[in-house]
Amino acid sequence: MQLSVVLICWNSLNYLREALVSLQDTLSAATDSEIILIDNGSTDGTDNFIAQHYPQIVYQRLPQNKGVAYARNRGIEKARGNYVWLLDDDTIVNREALAEMLQYMQQHTKCGICGCRLLNTMGETQESYKPYPSLIIKVRNVLQSHLNSNTSSNYYADEIAAKTPFEPTYIIGACQLIRREVIEQIGLLDEKIFYGPEDADYCIRARKAGWHTAYLPQVSITHHWKRITNRSPFSRIGRKHTAALLYFYCKHRKL
Repeated sequence: MQLSVVLICWNSLNYLREALVSLQDTLSAATDSEIILIDNGSTDGTDNFIAQHYPQIVYQRLPQNKGVAYARNRGIEKARGNYVWLLDDDTIVNREALAEMLQYMQQHTKCGICGCRLLNTMGETQESYKPYPSLIIKVRNVLQSHLNSNTSSNYYADEIAAKTPFEPTYIIGACQLIRREVIEQIGLLDEKIFYGPEDADYCIRARKAGWHTAYLPQVSITHHWKRITNRSPFSRIGRKHTAALLYFYCKHRKL
């Protein structure tokens, strides 16, 4: 099988409906693919919706929310594809972006993880291409969110302006196309990270193993980008995110 799409969800049926419609259209020309949905214990009727409208999807509902990495790993374990496409449930995908990413990875055999431009619903580019998630950067992001600031420190402005593929430190997990060989070599996502920065950790581990992470600015998908930790850093999820960052910094021995 060429492609396995792994989605996770948690009480987000309104977003999930759009995501699945776009996936159905995107994959309609690619019969050698599958969709795997891991439900992190939703209570919004997701299970009934999938059973009624998408019985062909590989669906598993977990008894409770055990975090992003844990849920994605359960999906990766079920995946049969040569490529595993991790997507957030608030994305809207298209054929052009998928075809371009697959073609790039087929032409660049040391590219282990690939992503494309993410646009919000206003058509604005999100900074899904990231430098190392240092403590200073994380504090800046939270402050900008609470101050409703539109200022941005674009660390890859020149590369974006050139509209050619480049290699950031990591790309966010909302859209990561991962080569099967990477998973076989470095294993699954780190489940000690409940919510972020499991995506940064995975790209860094892949790079240490000799793989490249590529960002393709010439194609795009839509990402609603809920950003729950920036909006509520002191909520339960926000606290778990902070704990995950501390673990990440200790693991990589770098602030």
